[in-house]
Amino acid sequence: MRRYNQRVYRAVRAILGDDADVEDAMQEAYIAAYRHLDDFAGRARFSTWLIRIAVNQALDRLRRAGRSLPFDPLAGEALERAAGVAALGDDPEQRAGDRELGRLLERAIEALPAAFRAAYVLRELEGMETAEAAQSLGIEEATLKTRVHRARQRLREALGRDLGTAVEDVFRFGGERCDRVVAAVMGRIG
Repeated sequence: MRRYNQRVYRAVRAILGDDADVEDAMQEAYIAAYRHLDDFAGRARFSTWLIRIAVNQALDRLRRAGRSLPFDPLAGEALERAAGVAALGDDPEQRAGDRELGRLLERAIEALPAAFRAAYVLRELEGMETAEAAQSLGIEEATLKTRVHRARQRLREALGRDLGTAVEDVFRFGGERCDRVVAAVMGRIG
C-alpha cells in the first residue's frame, strides 16, 4: 500500500477533491483490491489495475452523493504540463517560493473540469503511460490525449507563465496520512 498510496491518492483526489472522502475511497479501493486479488489476471500492470479500482470507488462515491463526473472530451478546454517542483535547496526564500508555486499549481489543477483533472493527474503528475492512464479511467487513448492537451492549455492560461519544476510536491500524500490509511485498511482486513 505504501508503494501505491501517492498514486492512488492523486487519482482519487483528482475525482473527489475532498480529503476526507478521498481517504475513505482509498481505503475502500484497497479493501476491494485485497478481496479481488485473485481476479488480477496480469493483462495490465498491477498499478493500473489498482488505480482502476480506486477510480471506480471514487466515481461510485460521486454517484452515491448525487454528483457526477462528466467524462465528455468536448466539455471544455485543457491544461498545460507542469514540469515539476524545483528541488528544495538550502535557500529559505527558494523553499517558500517553491511551496507557494506548488499551492498555485494545486489550485489551478483543482479548478479544472473533473474529466481533465483526472486525466492530467494520472498522465502528468503520476507519469502513467497514455495507455495505462486511459485504461485506468476506462476511456480511449485518444480521449485521454485530448483531455490532457486541453488541461495543459487551461493550466497555461490560468498560471500565465512557465511553472518550471513545480509538479512533484503537488497533492503530496505521505507521513501520518499515509500511515492512517494503511492502519485503517490493515485493521479492516486484519
